[in-house]
Amino acid sequence: MKIAFFELEEWEKDYIQQNLKEWQLEFIDGTLTRETAAKAKYCDAAAVFIYSKIDKAVLEKLPKLKFIATMSTGYDHIDVVAAKKRKVTVSNVPTYGENTVAEHTFALILALSRKIAESAERTRHGDFTLEGLRGFDLKGKTIGVIGTGHIGMHVIRIAKGFEMNVVAFDVKKELAAAKKLGFKYADFDSLLQKSDIITLHCPYNKATHHLINNGNIGKVKKGAMLINTARGGLVETRALLRALDNGTIVAAGLDVLEEECNIKEEKQLLSKDFEKECDLKTMLGNHMLLNHKNVIITPHNAFNSKEALVRILSMTIENIKAFEKKKPINIVS
Repeated sequence: MKIAFFELEEWEKDYIQQNLKEWQLEFIDGTLTRETAAKAKYCDAAAVFIYSKIDKAVLEKLPKLKFIATMSTGYDHIDVVAAKKRKVTVSNVPTYGENTVAEHTFALILALSRKIAESAERTRHGDFTLEGLRGFDLKGKTIGVIGTGHIGMHVIRIAKGFEMNVVAFDVKKELAAAKKLGFKYADFDSLLQKSDIITLHCPYNKATHHLINNGNIGKVKKGAMLINTARGGLVETRALLRALDNGTIVAAGLDVLEEECNIKEEKQLLSKDFEKECDLKTMLGNHMLLNHKNVIITPHNAFNSKEALVRILSMTIENIKAFEKKKPINIVS
């Protein structure tokens, strides 16, 4: 097959070339549009990211197209109905950063539980005193995991390595996994009341907007820690500030904030197109939580490891090879 790749960085092009040596490859700068489609009109397949809006008009410009590989989990940038009518198969990358985000979750937990930021800052200034730096063990503590999808399950596995007790909440219970990993599901309020650490790993939608809010944050166990590496809108900022000020929550580790721009795919944050759409630096600078003494904020960086980004490319390559063998995988259309 002849494949056209769009929206790639130079290192990604190198990786694709190394792993698809026998294939006819076209690397086209920018997104797939009606105009750039002319450069790919003889291609059998196209690989794109979310900034390529593939609708009926674009598909009509690609008469030989049989397959679209989107290098993302989401695929609402592709008109899958129009693609199906033209007998074009669409595949996505369903997961790529589950362990990556889970590891960042525990980086935040450990940074707070052992006062890493304060310790490093103090010693940087030549102060080796220990006053105010006493932390606490994770062993024996209860962690409440809200959302037991791919990332949540990885968090649970890591927590078990620390010999923590795990309670979980999800509208869809994975009972076989719960038995295998040794954790229990609880109702939402019970989880808030029992957990020493609460960590969020669920999608953001109408049902999960302000999942932690002014109405229920008072149910949180006194002195608990809150971690959010999912989406900022899951937590009502003002409720969190009040809970931090009154000691209901003693610390928070946040990789996401309520006011951040609409992010569909974390890989957007590495794109020059995203920089034009969203001034994350200004948003962070103005955020009320930024200078709170008991809060650590990272800039939506939990997904950002070399391995996670390579997995996106690797799965895209697998999708392409599977389609050529007439055994397509990860189909969304």
